Formats: sequence, structure tokens, C-alpha cells
Amino acid sequence: MSKAGKFLGIVSVAIAAAWIFTSCWGNKAKDKHTDTATSGVIQISADESFRDIVQQEIDVFESIYVQAGIMPIYASEVDAINLLLKDSVRLAVASRQLTEAEKEGLAQKKLFPKEIKIATDGIALIVNKQNADSMISIPDLREILTGRITRWNQLNPGSKLGDLQLVFDNQNSSTVRFAIDSICRGDSLAGNLSAQHDNAAVIDYVSKTPGAIGVIGVTWVGNKSDSTRMTFSELVTVMSVSRETKATRENSYKPFQAYIALGQYPLVRNMYVLLTDPRSGLASGFATFMASDRGQRIILRSGIVPATQNVRIVNVRENL
Repeated sequence: MSKAGKFLGIVSVAIAAAWIFTSCWGNKAKDKHTDTATSGVIQISADESFRDIVQQEIDVFESIYVQAGIMPIYASEVDAINLLLKDSVRLAVASRQLTEAEKEGLAQKKLFPKEIKIATDGIALIVNKQNADSMISIPDLREILTGRITRWNQLNPGSKLGDLQLVFDNQNSSTVRFAIDSICRGDSLAGNLSAQHDNAAVIDYVSKTPGAIGVIGVTWVGNKSDSTRMTFSELVTVMSVSRETKATRENSYKPFQAYIALGQYPLVRNMYVLLTDPRSGLASGFATFMASDRGQRIILRSGIVPATQNVRIVNVRENL
């Protein structure tokens, strides 16, 4: 072999070796996340009480961006946020913002969260269809939660029902936290309280138990066949709620979208997207979609109040 041929052979081997080294080690150094704002596969977490809305958002998003796959983990609010704090997911949907301690913990991991309000939701109180009592005041609800009212005849002397049972979806749920923070205001929960597995189980339990009151997210009892969102599920009765000491027909409101928007229905909470995506990847793309005009219209159709869409006000007093 000539000297020139030998030299060319050595150069070729060196180039090939360099290419192999770069490919192997370069891929290892590469960011493990390969998703973009509109493609890839990620997991997110969401408060189970928002399952219906979040799933609708996912279905529409994936129909538009066919290379995107979003795998939701529906859990209690405590578990959904813990997944975010552990960096197991980069997006969580919850009814509260992060605490300062939680933000500091994320900052130590070089994660700086964004909090986006996307809706105002209502907490619905539901009773069995056989129960004639369909109105309740916030003061009476506080007495039930703290164990001072335990029987139906304490609310209504004419009631033939016995013990009153308050039913939640999960002991770590956002509805339990709402009851403690917004209704009990420092008092401990007591009385005849129980937790089912999820919101669907609460509806099933109340539909079979005349003495129960269920506490759930309002979208779970919406009548999906009614495009006006002015009726509720036929399985249970949705109670009217009053801020006054005594609930009457004139001062009590059901969790219709208009009453939530006007602030007349008293049991309301916000819905947030909590985002810790530093790359502007698929988690950021999905968060942007939920806050966009199309994402907000999905929320509008669900029966709660979107953060940026106008709500059509309709007179529904006759339906109380």
C-alpha cells in the first residue's frame, strides 16, 4: 500500500471513530425531554373533580395536534400537586395556587412555576330524590360540617328522615379543603362525614341513600344533553344555597353558570393550571391551549365560568 493510501485509511478510521464517539456521548448529554409545544407524549396530573373538563380539553387538543399525546393522572388534589412538587409531572390542574414553601421547594430544583387561572368552578350539594329538603343556608351547612347538626329534623322539624350524613369524594380532595377553609373557617370537621372513592361514587351513594348530602364539583351533575346547561342530572337533586341565616326561595341559588358568574351562588372556587415546564414543551403548549379562546370555549360549554370568555346571562329563577 502506498504512503498516500495508508494515510487516507488512517484519516477515514479517525473520522469514523469521532462520529461514533459524538453520536454515543452526544445523545447521552442531550435533554431527555424530546417533546415540543405541539408534539410528544407527557403525563399531567389533575384534581379528579375536574376530570370531565380536563379530558375534554385533552381530546380537542389531541385532535388538533395529532402528534401530541397527553396522559392524565386523575387523583385527589393533594396527590395531584405532590406529583408536580416531585417533578413527576410538569403540569397540574388544581383549585388552589402553590404555597410559598412549595414554590421555594421547586426553586431549589431550578423549577419556577407559573399559575394560570382558567375558570371559576362551583361546589354542588346534592341530595336524594326522595328528600323534600332542597334548600340550605351556609350557616346551617357550617353546623353540619362541625357536627352541631346531625339529624334532618334539626334543619326541618317536619322532615321524616333520620340521621344526616355528609359525603365527600376523598379525604384529600379539594372539596374537603374548601369545606375546612371556606365554610368552617378554622373549626374542625366533625359529625357524620364519610369519603367515597371519587365524585361518581358520591353521586351513586347519594342516589341510594335518602339521608345523605353529597359535596362534589358542579360539572359532575350537569345534564350533558342540555346545551343550555340549565338543568342537572336526574339521578339526584341539586340543592339551592343561601348566604343568609335562613334559606328561602328568594335568597337561595343553584350552581347555574350565570349565578356563579354573578357571584350569587356562594360555593365557588377557582381552577388553576400549575406549570413547571422550563423548556416550553408540550406541558406549556397544553397550558396555553386551555387559556386560549378555543380552550376557554370548552370550559364555557361545560357549565362553569371561563376566565376570559363572556357568559350569557339567562333568567333561571323559575327552575329553583
